[in-house]
Amino acid sequence: MSRTANQVTLRVAGTDVTVTNPDKVYFPERGYTKLQLVQYYLEVADGVLNGVRGRPMALKRHVHGIGQPAFFQKRAPEKRPEWVDAVELQFPSGNTATEIVINHAAQLAWVVNLGCVDLNPHPVRWDDLHHPDELRIDLDPVPGTPWSQMRDVALVVRDVLTDHGLVGWPKTSGSRGIHIYARIQRRWGFDDVRNAALAVAREVERRAPALATSKWWKEERHGVFLDYNQNAKDRTVASAYSVRPLQDARVSTPLTWDEVPECQPEDFTILTVPARVKARGDPSTGMDAAAGTLDALLELSRRQLADGVGDAPWPPHYRKQANEPARVQPSRRKAPTPPSTDAAISPTGKRRSRQPLLVISRAKEQADALAGLERWKARHPEAALLLQPADVLVDAMRGRSSTWTRIRVNLRNVPVELRPPQEAIDPDYDPWVEFRGLMK
Repeated sequence: MSRTANQVTLRVAGTDVTVTNPDKVYFPERGYTKLQLVQYYLEVADGVLNGVRGRPMALKRHVHGIGQPAFFQKRAPEKRPEWVDAVELQFPSGNTATEIVINHAAQLAWVVNLGCVDLNPHPVRWDDLHHPDELRIDLDPVPGTPWSQMRDVALVVRDVLTDHGLVGWPKTSGSRGIHIYARIQRRWGFDDVRNAALAVAREVERRAPALATSKWWKEERHGVFLDYNQNAKDRTVASAYSVRPLQDARVSTPLTWDEVPECQPEDFTILTVPARVKARGDPSTGMDAAAGTLDALLELSRRQLADGVGDAPWPPHYRKQANEPARVQPSRRKAPTPPSTDAAISPTGKRRSRQPLLVISRAKEQADALAGLERWKARHPEAALLLQPADVLVDAMRGRSSTWTRIRVNLRNVPVELRPPQEAIDPDYDPWVEFRGLMK
């Protein structure tokens, strides 16, 4: 390693990789620097490469550390070393972009130097971009759901996969959830893989209805949501050994199934994971050799459809599917009967809410949106005291190149006489105002 005032040069896999601003603090509360982040990834490079090798990825860049918002860069930088791989990917919109592909440790270090705290690869390899080789089961807890429930649902997922001929490989998400991957043969397109994931979600819900849900709309969820849409084309998930942008620098860590019943996500950080891998190895070793078939899950999907379940909603920026139900929140659907006395009426009078939802705040930064929620609670303390954790809906909304935050509250647990009306949204951020300014 050689060092100057503003950069460090590392020799990685026979290649010199420059780390700029190595002493920049990326995790303010713990003081972890950019160079420490790069060094962590190099310590666990074999495990990281098991999860990302050959996969195109969007770059989620925290160029000022995690204390500032990240921005998403789908297109590979035009000025990049000749030894950095890339491939052209087509999105659901029909647009294309050349995305970075990591195949060796030097490329890994180069990407992290760009400010990529976590890595978000697609479930395909660059030699076949149309047939995923991973089925991804993403367990996402509704606010207030205990971690023990996450672990219980993960074990149900394992049983469903096993019963349908697949091997599940668990890992902590590094945030609030658990990911379970299953390697699959590259025979099916994205729609089939999503159908298989939806079948898993519904079967887990059937087996553990008090614990898990497959419902897409947040206002209908409870417990642990199985996000089947993470298998739609152009969706990405934080890879194994990715550091997440949390102040304790938690890591998305592969586990054995024996570890799942007792695991705690806060135990896995950039300080603890390298020693764990050195002592115990990588639990996801062998995943590539366990590629299975989706035949049984797709048969389960067909049986579910035959029973009248139908498709489930797709993400809002995807084209409307032939068998997809109405892509509108249940609280905004047209009522078949006149509104009841406890239903919230929209300002236009054209719709009634099946769930009494209020929009509280819209903000560029989540902290500002949460501050707006606290102001609303202060104005309406009686209603606020009756809200359950799942009644506060914090949505990360897609903007032009980053996300913004919307907060809603569901007043279903608040008696009609105590329900506040819809007020002016505070703050009321317009995510497109900057874009419109650029277009003038």
